[in-house]
Amino acid sequence: MGGYLAQHYREQGREVVTIGRSGSELRWGDASGIAAAVDGAALVVGLAGKSVNCRYNKANRAEIFRSRLDTTAQLSDAIAAAAAPPPVWVNSSTATIYRHAEDRPMTEGAGDIGAGFSVEVAKAWERALFAAELPGTRRIALRSAIVLGDGGVLGPIKRLARLCLGGAQHDGWWLVTRGRVAAGTAHYPGAKRGAQRFSWVHIEDIARILDFVEIDPSLHGPVNASAPNPVDNRGFMASVRRVLGTPFGPTMPRWMLELGAIGIRTETELVLKSRWVLPEKLEAAGFEFAHPELEPALREIWARPRA
Repeated sequence: MGGYLAQHYREQGREVVTIGRSGSELRWGDASGIAAAVDGAALVVGLAGKSVNCRYNKANRAEIFRSRLDTTAQLSDAIAAAAAPPPVWVNSSTATIYRHAEDRPMTEGAGDIGAGFSVEVAKAWERALFAAELPGTRRIALRSAIVLGDGGVLGPIKRLARLCLGGAQHDGWWLVTRGRVAAGTAHYPGAKRGAQRFSWVHIEDIARILDFVEIDPSLHGPVNASAPNPVDNRGFMASVRRVLGTPFGPTMPRWMLELGAIGIRTETELVLKSRWVLPEKLEAAGFEFAHPELEPALREIWARPRA
């Protein structure tokens, strides 16, 4: 997402300074460099954080927290010290902050915050964003749904579907250890037969949302970045199969998903939690999505030449 946004802003003729690992102008921990970049900037976008696409062991859990909180604190300190603080700071958050929802959609105004490790990460991340007094900077926590673009979550989904393994992912019983309960990473059976909701957003709309919130002073605090037409897991996988022309896809039971997750070093929560999120604030402010429907969005993404 960072690479896509950097290109998006450069195509607008804007100067972009990136902070990160190899290929970035600045590295995290370079306090003076970050301070100079932030001072006088028109916009700060915080995206840093270890991917949650990993096993939730102790070391990874600690790094997921540290990578988000440390980088957000560094941006906050730089903005607080700036002679000309940026008027807008958009920082990543996640729609995973809401509870497992099958009964109704979650909005900024009426959403219920969930529980467990992933939710605690999101809550801590947002606290770090809003912790300091920054009167000159409007702050937005971008609660993003699953971002669909070239790569990311669609890479392994595409490979599975082409191997005729692109069926709905069914929840069910699986052993829950005391360690996972204590760590908040235990996943108990939830939605039946692929009914877990799948909220998503096209990466182009992420860029358009950032452009929109930058110029609309009414938008602040948490903002859901999610297409207005979420589907369920059955519908998502059926759309994937139709777009790729692979009509067959057996259902994937929980035991198979758990074994596969162990093999590729990830967690089943990423596909089994029901994320039902609507962009209440954006729609109320008049934002119009370029990609409001899933299947056309998938066709556009997979028809595009790889960058």
